Amino acid sequence: MRDQIAKYSAKMISDGSAHAGQIAFAAQDDIMISAGEPVLAALAGHVLSRLNCLAIAAAKPSLPFAEFLIQRSAIFEHAIVPRDTETRTFLHDIPIIRKNELGADSAKAIAALLGNRKGIIVEGVGIIAVGALTVEQAYINWSSVFHATYIKYLEDILDRGFMVADEQAAFSHFRRKLLPPLSADGLEFQRGPILEKHNILKEIATVGRYTVQRRLVDSFFGNISYSNGDLIYISQTASSLDELPGCIDHVPFENSSTVGITASSELVAHRSIFTTTGCRAILHGHPRFAVVMSMICDEKGACHTTDCWKDCAKVRFLGDTPVVAGEIGAGGLAKNVPPVIGTTGLAIVYGHGVFSIGMSDFQPAFKALVDVENWCRLAYFRLFDGKKI
Repeated sequence: MRDQIAKYSAKMISDGSAHAGQIAFAAQDDIMISAGEPVLAALAGHVLSRLNCLAIAAAKPSLPFAEFLIQRSAIFEHAIVPRDTETRTFLHDIPIIRKNELGADSAKAIAALLGNRKGIIVEGVGIIAVGALTVEQAYINWSSVFHATYIKYLEDILDRGFMVADEQAAFSHFRRKLLPPLSADGLEFQRGPILEKHNILKEIATVGRYTVQRRLVDSFFGNISYSNGDLIYISQTASSLDELPGCIDHVPFENSSTVGITASSELVAHRSIFTTTGCRAILHGHPRFAVVMSMICDEKGACHTTDCWKDCAKVRFLGDTPVVAGEIGAGGLAKNVPPVIGTTGLAIVYGHGVFSIGMSDFQPAFKALVDVENWCRLAYFRLFDGKKI
């Protein structure tokens, strides 16, 4: 259990979501184990002792966005509601606890709110998340809340501007110091077509790891696949892209078996993209600025569509990249992405992420994913500065 706590604490540091010395976990083994920053570790242990779950992750995020969202919300609001797909699907909303609501027994107040939720934000403390059965689940849920608040804050700032003391200085520091351009430089890719099973599995695992290392996907979200014509090799559902060995399914292209039952929920979309474009490599990540920009629409005031994320029938564009709506899995996404992705090799799904393709290998797919996120970053800050994109 301690090695799992060390592993996921290190992941928070490496993915930039939290700093060393501001992370703690508690887990129930034969005895209660807590580790990390002493105050947070003690709190995590006290909360866990009141819950029927195996693990708690508690950490102060590296960015103050979650804290600012609490301060920006109305005093009567008790939850933050991001619009991205992952929040809608897995979190629904993110409950918040203000300092003045903690009372004398803060662990009791936190446990009461966490009893039927995956993660919450506690003012002055940070994000606290549960793992029902594993330490990994606690990390995943913590990371999901961090991802959702990051996107929500960027969207909120464009909509309402600065509202809180120190907000402008913190945002300026984030913009100028914490966002170096993304790059595919220094990465090595196999040249395609890749036909042998062991080479395909090795390359999928390598590119999945690149996608996490370059921060183009959050937590365990995202998926990757390659087809040699007969089989689709695709990451399993809920697998971490930086830990894919042993977590890649090989599914008959014509869907003639049940092997795909553990495959990514986007298998239907991947199969359709392969069929429509003739490509061999597909990469799906969740770069954050692309997610934010996908939800910004000039027609918001004049359009009568309520659930834009699934019902918008229009193909919009961010630069040359098409943006479509659609539910994940076998929903509208699987129908809307394949017809538009062939022209540029890219498609953005509203509030969800980016699909990119390579005709024979992953190098162009990865470079396209990097390029579209860099474009969306520049476009976001042009809008922030009051300029046209």
